[in-house]
Amino acid sequence: MGEAEASPGAWSGGRLALVTAAAVVLPVLATWWCSVRRRRRTAARPGPGPYAGPGRHGWLYSDLFGRPTYCSVCGLPALRGCYCHSCGACVHPACQVGAERSLRCKQPLSAAAGPARHHWLRGNVPLCSRCAVCGLACGSQPRLCDQRCVWCQQVAHDGCRARMSPVCPLGPLPRALLPPHYLHSVSAGRATRHLSAQDVPVAVEAWSPMLVLGNSHSGSNMAQSLMVEFRSILNPAQVVDLGSVTPYDALQLCTLLPNHSACVLVCGGDGTVGWVLDAIDEMKYKGQGQSVPRVAILPLGTGNDLSCTLGWGASYNGDFTAEHILRQVLDGETVLLDRWRVQLMKGFYRFHRSKVLSMNNYFSIGPDALMALNFHERRQQSPFLFSSRIINKAVYFFYGTRDCLVQTCKDLDKKIELTLKSSAMPMQVDGEPWVQGPCTVLISHKTRALMVQAPTSVPDGFQREPEAAGSSEEAQNKKNHH
Repeated sequence: MGEAEASPGAWSGGRLALVTAAAVVLPVLATWWCSVRRRRRTAARPGPGPYAGPGRHGWLYSDLFGRPTYCSVCGLPALRGCYCHSCGACVHPACQVGAERSLRCKQPLSAAAGPARHHWLRGNVPLCSRCAVCGLACGSQPRLCDQRCVWCQQVAHDGCRARMSPVCPLGPLPRALLPPHYLHSVSAGRATRHLSAQDVPVAVEAWSPMLVLGNSHSGSNMAQSLMVEFRSILNPAQVVDLGSVTPYDALQLCTLLPNHSACVLVCGGDGTVGWVLDAIDEMKYKGQGQSVPRVAILPLGTGNDLSCTLGWGASYNGDFTAEHILRQVLDGETVLLDRWRVQLMKGFYRFHRSKVLSMNNYFSIGPDALMALNFHERRQQSPFLFSSRIINKAVYFFYGTRDCLVQTCKDLDKKIELTLKSSAMPMQVDGEPWVQGPCTVLISHKTRALMVQAPTSVPDGFQREPEAAGSSEEAQNKKNHH
């Protein structure tokens, strides 16, 4: 009787475990499959790559447009196809070559003298748009109609466009914009660090040109859509994909600007931020210290400890537009961040080349470094599988659980005495792991970096860790994070 009564309960418990496992595993598998398909589409994308030369269209492929879309060349409806990451033109794959000939893209450099002019693109205006002339709805007809300026994003009916002033205000954030005529003057050697009111669209003392650096595959590919948004309101030359350009090369744009006027927004995790800060240190070593920018963070990676410390939160969930993000950065406070040098010396250091790393957050030895190492090695083997935060956290959970059971790093207190005495142990600096043999670790102060701390009222779209939302005194103590 007891066994009969226990069977329904056992079956109910087993069914609950099965449903719970399915609820966890199925989203991970679905995200993984979407990542594989996205990688295959990217590899098979026709025409120029997504980051073409200056002034050329940079095409990205979409297997389903998120709104009614019409080809900018033939005018026919398009369910899927290519869109330009700079000007927003949408075309069928078969019309892509024609678009290169007939549609002019957003030009990062312009030799035109005088005030900037509008650059109009017909059709596919944003939803719920209003005409800048008559105030009525635009883009409401089921065809390629009405026009949008690719610089200031103003829209107008086809019949109203002629009544608009030809002078373009260059977007909603002229304070953060690099005017195309300024870049042309720089390339021709005519620009100087001493600007006049005619050189920039705002007061010279208020001008803070922004440089956006990120990996388009970070944050479940959220970075790619964000970088498209950034290019729509900034000069395309101000938005750089670190998958194709090194941070040091990208930061050379700052050397063409007035001293300490530039601000860099890094879209990524602690590793990407550390990479950019190392490039800034390299600028200092090469005599470009007067050109180093301030650095703000948009947390898109798996580990975002430095972002939490500076008040930008643990992750960005996509609730705010690129314009809102840039406004938050412009309103942020500049603070100093201590950076540290971690030197690993094997044996007698004079006869062995030491390994030197930069630390912004933490240095650790043992189980947490082993978990990061396992994750890092697996991601290097199959990088296309790790384009989602859900998958990344699931893999971290797997390795963390396995390491708790296997206990590879047990007896840690017997293997370490300020120095590493024997055997090889996993280590990590700011989430960058490796396996290290016996060595002596020397930690010393390296330099200070100019960082942008979030404004007092952080937008809700940036998820914050409980400890990062504490009192101002606690936040001040975290700035040094020795």
